[in-house]
Amino acid sequence: MSSHTGKFGEYGGQYVPEALMPAIEELEDAYQRYVLENEDGFMDDFRARLADFGGRPTPLQHAKRLSERYDRDVYLKREDLLHGGAHKLNNALGQVLLAKYMGKERIIAETGAGQHGTATAMACAHLGMPCEVYMGRRDINRQRPNVFRMRLNGAEVNPVTVGRGTLKEAISETMRDWATNVEDTHYVIGSVVGPHPFPAMVRDFQRVISEEAREQIREKAGRLPDSVLTCAGGGSNTMGVFAEFIPDDDVDLYAVEAGGSSLEVDEEAGVAPNSATLSTGTEGVLHGSRTRVLQDRDGQIMESHSVSAGLDYAGVGPELADLVDRGRVTAVNVDDDHALEGFHRLSQLEGVIPALESAHAAAYVEENHEDLGEVILLNISGRGDKDLETVLEETHGRDIENAPEIETFAETGGFQ
Repeated sequence: MSSHTGKFGEYGGQYVPEALMPAIEELEDAYQRYVLENEDGFMDDFRARLADFGGRPTPLQHAKRLSERYDRDVYLKREDLLHGGAHKLNNALGQVLLAKYMGKERIIAETGAGQHGTATAMACAHLGMPCEVYMGRRDINRQRPNVFRMRLNGAEVNPVTVGRGTLKEAISETMRDWATNVEDTHYVIGSVVGPHPFPAMVRDFQRVISEEAREQIREKAGRLPDSVLTCAGGGSNTMGVFAEFIPDDDVDLYAVEAGGSSLEVDEEAGVAPNSATLSTGTEGVLHGSRTRVLQDRDGQIMESHSVSAGLDYAGVGPELADLVDRGRVTAVNVDDDHALEGFHRLSQLEGVIPALESAHAAAYVEENHEDLGEVILLNISGRGDKDLETVLEETHGRDIENAPEIETFAETGGFQ
């Protein structure tokens, strides 16, 4: 496995139009000089801004009531307390700062749940860069508060109406923009996906999560965890929290995907009622990289599904796909109903309202804690404010354990 060549086993590479190759090569050079070699003190500048602007380090919380419930020690890495409410700022701030060092004049980004778009908009406002964000129409409807937050920070939000109007289409539109404006524009990809060097670079900006968590759990528990769990969509928080633990063979790593409503795939209709790419996908090319994707037998990308907008993506990062193939990471999945139960349980037992993405990992711990060892590290990748309307709508009419009286609240008109 090598991030320098852009290949992770059979995955990775650069599958992009010829028009994008100059920008890719320029970015490769900048990644090598500024990120890997710390030219001009770039990484020192980045880490200082993460602390002063972002609020790092984020705490590692001993989840006392969950620990009592499971009869083992559960620790929550609180990325929901990072500025903006999610891990996304680690990467967005790094890439916008890198673009500034490179002399770029314009930033574009895609977003699904809106957290990456929000983080990019905040980073651009902080660094004085103009910003445009592409977001699927369906996700705009699901994540209206984040759309307003982006606009508050001065970003222009461009609705994407093709296809199902979700993250896959938003990425495609952003890549088209970049291909047209490569000279002055940098595309801030929001996950460990896309052509090299994005998967390695985004991982390195997110690595701070596991750098902190590894040191914090040694201090609090006196040792490394038996297992580390986090949700997995594209995989940026996943690789961020796994990175420093990968060499520790005694630490089990679990990537919890969105099982949606079913793991069955309707190839004829071109629909996967889940976003469990690592569990059910096959090797293919998506958005500039060879990786695991949800596709039919003809290689056409399927429409994915998750109750969580941030996990609703038909691909996954190439390094994460390779780690699963090699057996270093275990890919598991949680369906929509159990994710909603995890959302309510964590909210009520620990006073932490998680993003629906993170609720998938919390739900997996509930069902499988006996197999996860005595010390469990659970990454809370983001906070759930953005998901309240979705949870209200999705919980209404379902038999969801721990849910409050949603029906009565819904009859009052919900959030107005």
